[in-house]
Parts: sequence; structure tokens; C-alpha cells
Amino acid sequence: MGLVAAAFCLTPLVLARLWAAWFSPRKPGAEKNAAYECGLESRGEAWVQFHAGYYLYAIVFLIFDVEALFLLPFAVAFTQLPTGAVVAMLVFVLLLVEGFVWAWRKGVLRWQ
Repeated sequence: MGLVAAAFCLTPLVLARLWAAWFSPRKPGAEKNAAYECGLESRGEAWVQFHAGYYLYAIVFLIFDVEALFLLPFAVAFTQLPTGAVVAMLVFVLLLVEGFVWAWRKGVLRWQ
């Protein structure tokens, strides 16, 4: 079974390598190796530093967005849930609010 699994994974890789060797020969050159984006030539330094606030906002957005997805099934089945499930979801929501308050007090949501 292990050999079948390995063959299943490796066969497409080997076939792709053979296809590339037969139908797309290597022709390196300055123009082919140049950086290309959106049809425009690159100008200046490729390394651009972004403000850390962008990353913090993105992380906070992802956390709360995923948490909202966890709340959707609960909202749909709210009337049929037992008391234990409601208590578990309340604990979940309280932890979510606690994380939001922590981020707010820490200054993560304040743009500087």
C-alpha cells in the first residue's frame, strides 16, 4: 500500500518533469530572468516595508472573522440546542469579547 501511495504521488511529478524536458527547452536570458509583474518592468528596490499596523489589523480581522463563522451554526440551531450547548457558546462569546477588550486596551486597534 505504501508503494502504491508513493507511486500515486510521484507519477504526476515525473510526468510533469518529462513534459517540461521535451516540450519546453531551457532558454535562459536576461529578459526571461527579469522580474515581471503586471506587464510593467520593475523599478527601484523590490523590498518594501509595510507598516506593522497592517499586519495587526489583518490578524485581528482574521481572528474575529473566523470566530463569527463559528457563531453561525449556533445561531441557526439556537432553538433546538440543549442548555449545555448554550452555556458553551456563551463561554465562547465571553472569551471572544475578552480578546477584543484586550486588543483594544493594548492599543492594537489604534492606528498610529
